[in-house]
Amino acid sequence: MSVRCATIIGGNGFIGRALKAHLMQQGWAVWEPSRAQRWPETSRSLGHVFYCAGLTSDYLKRPADTVLAHVSLLSAVLQSTSYTSLVYLSSTRVYDSLPEGGVAFEDTPLIVNPGCARQLYDLTKLTGEAVCHALGGGRARVARLSCVYAGPSDSEGFLPRLLGKILGAEMDASVIIDSSPSYTRDYVHLTDVLRALVDIAVRGKHATYNVASGHNVSNAQLAAQVKSITGRAIEFLNSQYAPEPAVVSIERLVADFGWYPVQVDQQMKATLGVAT
Repeated sequence: MSVRCATIIGGNGFIGRALKAHLMQQGWAVWEPSRAQRWPETSRSLGHVFYCAGLTSDYLKRPADTVLAHVSLLSAVLQSTSYTSLVYLSSTRVYDSLPEGGVAFEDTPLIVNPGCARQLYDLTKLTGEAVCHALGGGRARVARLSCVYAGPSDSEGFLPRLLGKILGAEMDASVIIDSSPSYTRDYVHLTDVLRALVDIAVRGKHATYNVASGHNVSNAQLAAQVKSITGRAIEFLNSQYAPEPAVVSIERLVADFGWYPVQVDQQMKATLGVAT
């Protein structure tokens, strides 16, 4: 049986590091090119390419780097001579303009405003997606990820920081969060993301997949779960109403690969059970 080969672009990031470890554990041969790598690559076969490079929280401070990571470098990689597939990590944030209470499917028409600075992220991600469709020759696929989380020791994301605060709090102490109870997200666990990325690369039939839990969870719901599991209360410093985003459909993911992501309440029980 031949060894599967992968190339990870952006292997130093949160998802890239985890994906590299996951693939190597599964027996894959993984190449992580350096930042000095010249693209397109013409001398070696890249196997399944996972394009994890990108900016998140600092994209407004580094607009040129955002365009480079989300579009320009991607375009060069896609022009490489030999690869089996390429999976481009995009985001369900591109659905933020959809009406409250709606459902976000992969083929839902999107509205973006280039005059809105915050939408630089959305526009560059969507441009990257378009580049995949234009240059990928049917081999490039898009994975739109919702809020990815892992354990409380992770430094990125609202939920890991919240879990860390809860685990570090005294039994009778309240945990204070600078957010609104109405703020709502779709959370998907890192383990499910890694599984989905491999499935999309190896077995994907469509050009785009939502990688999410398929359920929105508000901060108020998280607080109720924390209270139920640990007895600890969460106090929110912000009372401003936040509209609920569209629910991200995972029908395509489930239909093509035959499994459902784990819901956040199940993960919280496993993580916070040690705090009771």
